[in-house]
Amino acid sequence: MNILYSQNLPSLIKDIAKSVSLALAEDIGTGDITAQLIPAEQIAEASIITREKCTFCGKAWVEEVFRQLDPQVQIIWEVEDGQAVAANSRLFTLKGNARSLLTGERAALNFVQTLSGTATTSHHYASLVAHTEVKLLDTRKTIPGLRTAQKYAVSCGGCHNHRIGLYDAFLIKENHIAACGGIANAVATARVIAPGKSVEVEVENFAELDQALEAKADIIMLDNFSIEDMNKAVAINAGRAKLEASGNINEQTLIPTAETGVDFISIGGLTKHCRAVDLSMRIL
Repeated sequence: MNILYSQNLPSLIKDIAKSVSLALAEDIGTGDITAQLIPAEQIAEASIITREKCTFCGKAWVEEVFRQLDPQVQIIWEVEDGQAVAANSRLFTLKGNARSLLTGERAALNFVQTLSGTATTSHHYASLVAHTEVKLLDTRKTIPGLRTAQKYAVSCGGCHNHRIGLYDAFLIKENHIAACGGIANAVATARVIAPGKSVEVEVENFAELDQALEAKADIIMLDNFSIEDMNKAVAINAGRAKLEASGNINEQTLIPTAETGVDFISIGGLTKHCRAVDLSMRIL
C-alpha cells in the first residue's frame, strides 16, 4: 500500500480486512456455483484495465481479496495508489487458479472502481484550486462501512481529511449551540471534556463569528456564507482562528471560495457524489 493516509492508519488496515471479509461473504454465500463449471485445477491469467482516465486507488483491497480467497494467486501491479492513469491502461494482472480469479473478480473490482472514483473526484477538485493555499476537506458523508477507505482515497486524490468520526474532534453546530446555551458555553465545555482535541464551531452570521472568536475556537466553519461575506469574515478573523467554508460548494463556487483566503473548504461531494470508474477483467 502507498501510505498517503497516516492519520488513522491502524484503523484503516483493520478495516480493509473486515470490509473484504464482508464483501466476499455477501458475494460468495454458500459457494460460487458458476466457477464450478471450470476444472478445479485449471490455471489462468487475467488482465484488469480501466476504460477511462482516472486516479487509481485500491491496491491493498485487491491484495486482501486474494489473500483471503486464495493466497496462491499472484498479483502483478502496474500502478500505485494516487497515480494518474490513462484510459485503456492495464492496472494489474492476476495469475493463479481460474476459479479463484473469477470468484474474486467482482469483490476486487468493486473496491477499486469505488475508491478510484473517489480519488478521481478528489484529484479533479484539488486541481481546480492548486493555485491557492486552501486545503479541501472531505466530510462524514461516506458510504457506510467504507469511511476509512474513502478517506484514504480522498488523500490519494490530493485532498485532505476532516475528522474521521464523532470521536476525534469537536464540531459544534446549531443544535449543539442551542442545547448548550450558547457558543461560549459549548466551547468551554469541550475544552473540559477533551482538552487535546480540536474545537470547531459552525456559524451562520457575523454575530456568531464574533462569539466563536471570543470563545477562541480553533476552527470556525462559515456555513453558506456568500463570497462577499467570506471575504469580510477573513478580514475580521485576521488569522485568529482557522476558517472553513462549507455549504453550496460546487465546481462553479469552488474557485472564488478558495480565493477568499479561507484555510479549508469542506466538500461532501468528494465521497458522496463520486462515480465508479469503469473497469474490465479479461481472462487471457
